[in-house]
Amino acid sequence: MLEAARCADAFLVVLVADSSEAARLQAQAQFFLSGSEDLQVLGFPDWETLPYDTFSPHQDIISERLRTLARLPLTRRGLLITPVRTIMHRLPPHAYIGAYSLLLEKGQQFDPEAMRARLQECGYNAVGTVYEHGEFAVRGSLFDVFPMGSSLPYRVDLFDDEIDSLRTFDPETQRTCESVENVQLLPARELPLDEDSVARFRLSFRSRFDVRPQNCPVYQDVSAGLPSPGLEYYLPLFFEETVTLFDYLPDCTRIVEMGAVTEAAKGFWLDVHQRHENYGVDPERPLLAPEELFLSPDALLGARSAFPQVLVGDTEKPASQGGVHFPAAPPPPLP
Repeated sequence: MLEAARCADAFLVVLVADSSEAARLQAQAQFFLSGSEDLQVLGFPDWETLPYDTFSPHQDIISERLRTLARLPLTRRGLLITPVRTIMHRLPPHAYIGAYSLLLEKGQQFDPEAMRARLQECGYNAVGTVYEHGEFAVRGSLFDVFPMGSSLPYRVDLFDDEIDSLRTFDPETQRTCESVENVQLLPARELPLDEDSVARFRLSFRSRFDVRPQNCPVYQDVSAGLPSPGLEYYLPLFFEETVTLFDYLPDCTRIVEMGAVTEAAKGFWLDVHQRHENYGVDPERPLLAPEELFLSPDALLGARSAFPQVLVGDTEKPASQGGVHFPAAPPPPLP
């Protein structure tokens, strides 16, 4: 797989059965392909929550996912490794990333209060000291921010109403490191909480569920502009339409399926329906149907069939169904 990624004039998406396998393969790819400057190794981690959970993914996970979504449309060579259950999640449309991203550059006019309001619209949290992704702090002529998708936070040094310098800094020691010319700020969440988006959520919620909204904590939180725990499982209510990771992939993509991916997708789909049945009886927390939040195994098969496919290992799908099958059995021992 790694040699194929190095030689192919294409972008490879590797689907595996679970998160542990995805993490192992990504670590190997980043180690062995680190010298290839034009070859990106991207990850798209799972939320690490169970379907319909009442808590949200960690900010570091959202950071990596948003970084990948922002890079994918412009990527021509590289490798993305993801568990099949993760690629079954529905996502915000392409326009969301661009509409809620910001660019800071040296010499740019800078209004701290306007930037504070804009960052909060994009989901960033105001704190006293910046340590984690999605945080910002205003301290006199200094403006600290930890962008989603970035490995380090940035310190904006102002001279009057202009950006005088942009530097990375260590969140542990708060000491500045390298100077940069510009910084891209991705949105802090996979869903918006600005005024228009909250209005869309409220309208969609009332039309979708036959419940009393005033008795639903998630409805009350969003109405107040707060990211209610587990809000990601209401993502379709914030957009006119959702998409999937397949919609972000460049045209030069090839799908590589490794292991029991189809069985894993079926198992995840059964888990989704079981949890919807178990937890969808609470009138204070009505749930969206599985089909609104996830791709079914059949829909997944249809989406990935739009790309050339290679099947590696003990897959359940014969080559006659649209893929080239390479067994993963080890070679015989040398004499």
